[in-house]
Amino acid sequence: MTMLAKETIRLNVNVKDKYEAIRFAGQLLVDAGHVPAEYIDKMIEREEALSTYIGGGLAMPHGTNDSKAMIRSTGLAILVVPDGVEFGGDEPARLIIGLAAVGDDHLNILTNVAMLVSEEEDMERIMNASTEEELISIFAEGMQG
Repeated sequence: MTMLAKETIRLNVNVKDKYEAIRFAGQLLVDAGHVPAEYIDKMIEREEALSTYIGGGLAMPHGTNDSKAMIRSTGLAILVVPDGVEFGGDEPARLIIGLAAVGDDHLNILTNVAMLVSEEEDMERIMNASTEEELISIFAEGMQG
């Protein structure tokens, strides 16, 4: 099982609010076998405690610290939301990455993803990706460094 797969990517998503976005991303992680369904509640709980909006149009919802034991394997669920969704930041989130990470993987992944999307041209490539495969290759390229 890989961290990122076609099955955990959705392009051109419309969601009414950040909670729908979190549930959507969480369900993709559940369906891929990374986490049990209860993890979605922990993602919501985490969001209510502190926004997972990072900046630059990126939000990375993930579970609370006490949900770590639930995680079966490290995985990402990516939603591309062209119209954006309000996450409580200075601009709407257009890229939502649900994260479930085993052990200390999450810090490494957060850092790599933040670096990748901080490059405006990379963020544009992500937002304009026309296939799941294209998105996977952008992330694979960006997360090697």
